[in-house]
Amino acid sequence: MRTPVYELHIKPLFRATDREHMAFSLDLWDYDSVVANADDVLARVDGAGMPPDDSGGPWPEEWIALFRRWHESGHKRLEVGTADFTLARTATAVTVTATGTFPGAGFEGWLQLESETDSAKTYVLYFEAPDSPSAGTPAAFTRKERYKATDTRAVFVHDGKGVQELH
Repeated sequence: MRTPVYELHIKPLFRATDREHMAFSLDLWDYDSVVANADDVLARVDGAGMPPDDSGGPWPEEWIALFRRWHESGHKRLEVGTADFTLARTATAVTVTATGTFPGAGFEGWLQLESETDSAKTYVLYFEAPDSPSAGTPAAFTRKERYKATDTRAVFVHDGKGVQELH
């Protein structure tokens, strides 16, 4: 069974109302904050009836089991990767391309839309380490994200070097 990952499996469990109600003691959308308080979070959602009915209601058993598995397996998270990026605009499409080499054998990676406004969109490059170390040489990768050419917003990428605008 795959090891749960914070950004993919755990963070989406925390609804905006959960985050708002817990802001006095921790930020449920911040990895470090959740890790530091994982025992308390687990105690509150498992058996304490949290969140209460008037604040979204208690978590289903599957959510509790998933959080427990993530906690017991060492709090896996994604890495923000590093790559060379290009932006190509044609008459029909805009293509963001990330090219590089994974940090180790067995890694996976992808571009994901991180945020968007009326004037810009930002992609993040994520790497996921294998659940157990893999022998071999790190693989080269090319990852692309395409969308319609009618979308003329500025494009930014967030990678291990920071946030940069693509031209």
